[in-house]
Amino acid sequence: MELKLIKGVDGAEEILTRLDPLDFSGLPDSVLAQTRRIFGEGVTPEESVIRILRDVRASGDAAVRHYAKMLDDIDLQDFLVSPAQMDQARAVVSDELRSSLELAAQRVKEFHEAVMPSDWLDETKGLGELIRPLDRVGLYAPGGTAAYPSTVLMTAVPARVAGVKEIILATPRRGKEPLNPAVLVAAEIAGVDAIYQVGGVPAIGAMAYGTDSIAKVDKICGPGNLFVGLAKNLVQGQVGIDGVFGPTETIVVADETASPIFCAADLIGQAEHDPMATAILVTDSQSLVDQVNTELETMLASQPRGEMARSALERRGRVVLVESLDQAADLVNNIAPEHLCLMVADPWSWTDKIRHAGGLFLGEFSPEVMGDYIAGPSHVMPTGGTARYSSALSVHQFLRRMPVVGLSRSDFQRLGPSAVQIANAEGLAGHASAIQVRLDHIESGATAK
Repeated sequence: MELKLIKGVDGAEEILTRLDPLDFSGLPDSVLAQTRRIFGEGVTPEESVIRILRDVRASGDAAVRHYAKMLDDIDLQDFLVSPAQMDQARAVVSDELRSSLELAAQRVKEFHEAVMPSDWLDETKGLGELIRPLDRVGLYAPGGTAAYPSTVLMTAVPARVAGVKEIILATPRRGKEPLNPAVLVAAEIAGVDAIYQVGGVPAIGAMAYGTDSIAKVDKICGPGNLFVGLAKNLVQGQVGIDGVFGPTETIVVADETASPIFCAADLIGQAEHDPMATAILVTDSQSLVDQVNTELETMLASQPRGEMARSALERRGRVVLVESLDQAADLVNNIAPEHLCLMVADPWSWTDKIRHAGGLFLGEFSPEVMGDYIAGPSHVMPTGGTARYSSALSVHQFLRRMPVVGLSRSDFQRLGPSAVQIANAEGLAGHASAIQVRLDHIESGATAK
């Protein structure tokens, strides 16, 4: 196949700008039909999310059970995954897979231990900051066309390193199918305290509002589909969230030294997620473009999810042919992609050029898929240009910062008059008085009581 070609950066930014992560206009007819079947004619998918959240808030467990039956065709009596289910999962997960998950968890743990902030207190200046973990967080692991034990590790391990007291996981179970055993084993390895076999909007509502079976959390983290994203957005404020994530995206910047095989494989690896995934090649080499197109056609024919990847590449795949790689750097910074892969001769020299990207992957042996599974940083990264102001999931999202102020008498006496001036300028006489009464006290030489 041939990726749609854009020559030069003019117009490329508009074409490559990510879709709104909460845009429901592209939902397939089957999803729209299900919405009408469950909620009746005239109810939009967005309205269905609001209704589910409202019902879960009002009726708790009963609403969760109702929608589990309606949406996932499962009669749930106990939401909590049982010890017997865990035993079954352990029995079918191979030693090799368990070892791989354990290695990934260890690398994620080591990375986040390295970036963990610490308290600081300066009694001389009377200032400091205390770092405290959240008490309870809820994690969401999607379950659709693929299972994601990696997402469990990438969310739960940072929370555990941060010192979160209680970590719960919600993941959907459909019909009579058991939960994916690798997901359950990954949760055990990561130290998740409780796993609930509940998915979609009902799971988000249950964790946000609390039910008799599922305790209210302080923050909800993890990716999901459009419905999950909207639900997280709507409960924000009731609880914290890590963000609203749209379809995944990767930009590969490559020069003439890049392997066309590696470039094609990386584009397919991104595109096979779903038809809305974005995979983009930016290069200054026409020869590389031609070779990558040839490799794509060969590889897609042999991939189990080749048709899914082909659909995504046809819809959102692009190749941008630039005059120079300096133009590529500017283009990338304006787009702010979720993943930026640098397949260039000296990728480390680019670290000063890149300002906006969810994650940076340097060189031919650091593909984004390694970040998905085992490199170390969390693979939950900002999409849709939000990397301009937000960061990949890490220990920081599971921590609170508490400033500490402990001014000495002399510092208060030195700083107080300026504070009085500012308070009076704001018309807040009470503020000024609370400072001035102390200044007068010090001036008088009296002893505080």
